[in-house]
Amino acid sequence: MQAWQVHENGEPSEVMRLAEVERPAPGDGQVLLRVRAANVNFPDALMCRGQYQVRPPMPFTPGLEICGETEDGRRVIANPTLPRGGFAEYALADARALLPAPESLDDAEAAALHIGYQTGWFGLHRRARLQAGETLLVHAAAGGVGSAAVQLGKAAGATVIGVVGGAKKAAVARELGCDVVVDRRAEDVVAAVKEATGGRGADVVYDSVGGAAYTQSAKLVAFEGRIVVVGFASGTIPSPALNHALVKNYAILGLHWGLYATKDPGLILRCHEQLTELAARGAIKPLVSERVPLSDAAAAVQRVADGVTTGRVAVIPENGAVA
Repeated sequence: MQAWQVHENGEPSEVMRLAEVERPAPGDGQVLLRVRAANVNFPDALMCRGQYQVRPPMPFTPGLEICGETEDGRRVIANPTLPRGGFAEYALADARALLPAPESLDDAEAAALHIGYQTGWFGLHRRARLQAGETLLVHAAAGGVGSAAVQLGKAAGATVIGVVGGAKKAAVARELGCDVVVDRRAEDVVAAVKEATGGRGADVVYDSVGGAAYTQSAKLVAFEGRIVVVGFASGTIPSPALNHALVKNYAILGLHWGLYATKDPGLILRCHEQLTELAARGAIKPLVSERVPLSDAAAAVQRVADGVTTGRVAVIPENGAVA
């Protein structure tokens, strides 16, 4: 079978190599899946660079979430077991962690429903306790993680402000349903958000960017607001001024979604059930901006790493279903 492999750390387009390898054999508790679609995530690029918190042994295959098919024909969502990730024709996964792929979504959309939407659901509902009528600010609102948070915020009855970089991404954020869109390249983000909220700021800030975006978050969060720290796509991990959180009376909430798999796996299933219901009634639908063949996976991961994509990019192996 064909699979992309990384033998050394570096930029995805330079270190990912397509190779012919043996089909993996399931171990205890594992299941073999034919990959129907694999979603590209920013952590795939970080793994290639050697900067992710999980460092699989080399050579490894990136690809953290897939829509796959079991040998008995079930269509499922899974996180492949590293070092054999999803950018391949076949992958292995923990049989206990398989989730049924929603019938309302095609393969590429189903693959994109998992990490980003689970992270959004846990961040907005479990950690920030977002309420209907509150204002939610989402950084990188047109990206894969941000677009999920925008849709979940709207489904929860929040007013959503999306911060993006560039006119193309601003148009995508509006199509996603953002009530207010702020282009950080053309506007003063702090001033624009203050104006949009009558000076109050946002009740919940969803920050997957870090760096300068977090600095803005601290200036924009409302009294008794909550900043949800999801990641650091900017590459800069901020050092929050805790005295500022004290005098302004806001909370800084960390979210590591992967911990729930060991700490409370039942919540992941409960979340998936709610996401499936939201998808069935059209309240959420993953934005898949590109569907590329397996041969173009390295270039796709590089585009995500460079921050030039919107929504999600899905990799479709030739042996996968047409998505």
